[in-house]
Amino acid sequence: MATQILLCFFLFFSSTLSSSSHPRNFSVELIHRDSPLSPLYNPKNTVTDRLNAAFLRSISRSRRLNNILSQTDLQSGLIGADGEFFMSITIGTPPVKVFAIADTGSDLTWVQCKPCQQCYKENGPIFDKKKSSTYKSEPCDSRNCHALSSSERGCDESKNVCKYRYSYGDQSFSKGDVATETISIDSASGSPVSFPGTVFGCGYNNGGTFDETGSGIIGLGGGHLSLISQLGSSISKKFSYCLSHKSATTNGTSVINLGTNSIPSSLSKDSGVISTPLVDKEPRTYYYLTLEAISVGKKKIPYTGSSYNPNDGGIFSETSGNIIIDSGTTLTLLDSGFFDKFGAAVEESVTGAKRVSDPQGLLSHCFKSGSAEIGLPEITVHFTGADVRLSPINAFVKVSEDMVCLSMIPTTEVAIYGNFAQMDFLVGYDLETRTVSFQRMDCSANL
Repeated sequence: MATQILLCFFLFFSSTLSSSSHPRNFSVELIHRDSPLSPLYNPKNTVTDRLNAAFLRSISRSRRLNNILSQTDLQSGLIGADGEFFMSITIGTPPVKVFAIADTGSDLTWVQCKPCQQCYKENGPIFDKKKSSTYKSEPCDSRNCHALSSSERGCDESKNVCKYRYSYGDQSFSKGDVATETISIDSASGSPVSFPGTVFGCGYNNGGTFDETGSGIIGLGGGHLSLISQLGSSISKKFSYCLSHKSATTNGTSVINLGTNSIPSSLSKDSGVISTPLVDKEPRTYYYLTLEAISVGKKKIPYTGSSYNPNDGGIFSETSGNIIIDSGTTLTLLDSGFFDKFGAAVEESVTGAKRVSDPQGLLSHCFKSGSAEIGLPEITVHFTGADVRLSPINAFVKVSEDMVCLSMIPTTEVAIYGNFAQMDFLVGYDLETRTVSFQRMDCSANL
């Protein structure tokens, strides 16, 4: 199924703790879809096979996101229903364990529900709302119902039950009832954390290209109904993730942290922590930053890309909020006009190798060395107030023993700061102060 930005956790929902026992801080493991720990892992695929598939998902995601941002109704539209990371959850009372995809490009969490009108084939059990004592439908006039856009909600007037309908960019869909349930998260410390009354979608009409492994979507976007937004004050409106560059190739895992201590308390050069403002714009699902320039070595190149402005006739004109930070897109996609100058600077700075074409035709700047060691330039990404220095693994990818390629590509569509560029950084989101912070860290040792 077409990819989108997702985080894949192992989360377990149970009803063992009351809301008063919510910890202010906890962590959850993230399992990359290509990890040997993932249910989607295929040992027959080579590293190159997995990389090329991830690159194609990045390009597809960018195109779907561009279509969403170009719509008149900016409150509607979702990117897709596949992802880079997985999540195992339990839901209801008694708890039912299901697999789901954690998606930073979605808000409302939904799972397949019995009785099905149309459900895609699922390997695990399908949640039966009639067997849960904590399931409660949302009425049509509720605030939670109206948090959905007009194109995403409906009403069964005979039962006064709010309905949701999601159509994804890859023609997949989910329809069902909006309800509340008890959700608990099994933290990395082993203690389950319960969140009663969490709004979710009970989907009884679902189809498209969903994988049999997945039961639905866990929404981690910035909108009102996302899991992150609903946890709100219980996690002090703070969360972070640390994505290990080893997570896709070994048994290594990444982690997401929620709560007061999930982001560094000291923002200074001495602590190695830098931050940049989040830009508020529609749709609120996505996390927008402002990219001012990128340096290749000592050469600083001003960024010329713009962003979608719904108040200016639907054209891409603003410079504020001109890039989306996305943990589920592998590559970084940059405005094509800017990329011409940036790519030329990279080519001039690479030593010990000659530029060649990517055999797969997906990456624009590849370099082959023969027997010599390739000298790669330092690349610094300049967000407003934050100069993020990338290591070679953040900006380049080794596609064969003697070839590396720049893991950034040009786009005429929406710009995305992808997860290769975020590997081995603690990326913190403070939704109270509306900032994103970066701190260099060995994420494989952060668990």
